[in-house]
Amino acid sequence: MTTPPMPEFPADFRWGVATSAYQIEGAATADGRGPSIWDTFAHTPGRIADGSTGDEACDHYHRYAEDVALLAGLGVSAYRFSIAWPRVQPAGAGPANPAGLDFYDRLVDTLLDAAVDPVATLFHWDLPQALEDAGGWLHRDTAARFAEYADLVAARLDDRVKLWITLNEPFIHMSLGHGMGVHAPGRMLLFDAFPVAHHQLLGHGLAVAALRARGTTPVAIANNYSPVRVSGETEADRAAGAAYDALHNRLFTDPLLGLGYPEELDLDAALVRDGDLDVIAAPLDVLGVNYYNPTGIRAAEEDSPLPFEIVPLAGYPRTAFDWPVAPDGLRDLLLGLRDAYGEALPPIQITESGCAYHDGPDGQGRVDDPERIAYLDGHIRAVREAMDAGVAVTGYFVWSLLDNWEWAEGFTKRFGLVHVDYPTQRRTPKSSYAWFRDRVIRR
Repeated sequence: MTTPPMPEFPADFRWGVATSAYQIEGAATADGRGPSIWDTFAHTPGRIADGSTGDEACDHYHRYAEDVALLAGLGVSAYRFSIAWPRVQPAGAGPANPAGLDFYDRLVDTLLDAAVDPVATLFHWDLPQALEDAGGWLHRDTAARFAEYADLVAARLDDRVKLWITLNEPFIHMSLGHGMGVHAPGRMLLFDAFPVAHHQLLGHGLAVAALRARGTTPVAIANNYSPVRVSGETEADRAAGAAYDALHNRLFTDPLLGLGYPEELDLDAALVRDGDLDVIAAPLDVLGVNYYNPTGIRAAEEDSPLPFEIVPLAGYPRTAFDWPVAPDGLRDLLLGLRDAYGEALPPIQITESGCAYHDGPDGQGRVDDPERIAYLDGHIRAVREAMDAGVAVTGYFVWSLLDNWEWAEGFTKRFGLVHVDYPTQRRTPKSSYAWFRDRVIRR
């Protein structure tokens, strides 16, 4: 059966791929880089599925020129990478480490020489360990430190970076890192993790102010979204779905767009000081949307500490993470954002969309990944459907350029368009790389 042609997208639509610093850079102690919470977490026995660390990862720190050549060969117009805070400020405060900024200076210039727009994320979960020791995102002062760090980075790079993203997936960092303890820093606070939400958002707003003071634009945030599919017909099930939606989706969107925190969530009013919500609601140029899957929700049992229960969604193919492959969820999410926020919603870019499968080279060294091609095909079409319905979407970034170190899963999950043989660091473009190049970008 022949796949129909890809729908048309505007000529200036931004096609890109994304990575993050700790997942690919390696060079964990090189050139003055300080330890992050992920260094500490990964070196704690029992925390990572395969016992690995990000000490070397994909060695991108030394192989960035090779990786930019892969970007150029792919033909993308943009590359979303993250800047390692402990590489720039080893202790999370004080003057910049020149060698750390020098690396990103070289990377940005190499990208521009390859006609690839640099899109820089300031925080992708690698908080300097020294700040965590002082309280981390549970402590209001970390928001101020983040703004100072953002200013240091912008002072060096703002003349060349084409889009700044303050935070990546603050909900995931709060929930998995501070609520459930399965990500760094490994805290298990459940709903007592709410200060992490407010302080991340406050840090975002303060960083936006610092960037704007330099005349830096455009500025965005990258939120993880998961549309809720209620499993069950009772009023309790519907209430559980609303509670999860408020927590996962609205907690990190309503205040950004000037609506304050969702009333359904019991945030400590003492957390929010006068003026905080105005700082958080600084206008955005772009809303970054990271989408992987919808979430099935039903009412929790009476003795549960949570007001909802997450349940599997039937009827969908599954990734290696056992996540449902649901392109309709992305379309519904985009339509839902438009309907919920109306004119307050800035233009959207899909800042992450991708899938993990257990793919590897065959006897001839080729890496064929038809499941990833099918995934991307469906999700790109879903974006076009949302655009046809009036949603302003201006870009799509595939997660990820490279197979990489996948947080608590270590090297056991592969998301890349390019296969990485970790012992040799050999890069092999997969069939999805050629498909994305030929069927989406260069057609």
